[in-house]
Amino acid sequence: QVQLVESGGGSVQAGGSLRLSCLASGYPAMTAAINAWAWYLQVPGKQRELVASITRGSTTKYADSVKGRFTISTDSAKITVFLQMSSLKPEDSGVYSCSAGVTLGNMEYWGQGTQVTVSS
Repeated sequence: QVQLVESGGGSVQAGGSLRLSCLASGYPAMTAAINAWAWYLQVPGKQRELVASITRGSTTKYADSVKGRFTISTDSAKITVFLQMSSLKPEDSGVYSCSAGVTLGNMEYWGQGTQVTVSS
């Protein structure tokens, strides 16, 4: 199994920045088999939204709403994924969760999420 723990959420004023982190732990063979990461945003009453994703080969994708403001990246060991969020807007508020796709067993793992609140 793979455990994911997010950190870095908090409260910030509009226009500010936050950096979210998501650390993977577990059997080395499992964490080494992570081939894609993603960050999702959950807002009460709305469907969970894919914010950004990155493959092991560093191919990235972003939701139109965050292009040019958010950057997804991983560390060199490929066990931590980051989401650098800049020029934050109140509509960016919600719970951000990371997910990791693992080729072994073709599983997807999720973290518990971290709250981001952007005030106007």
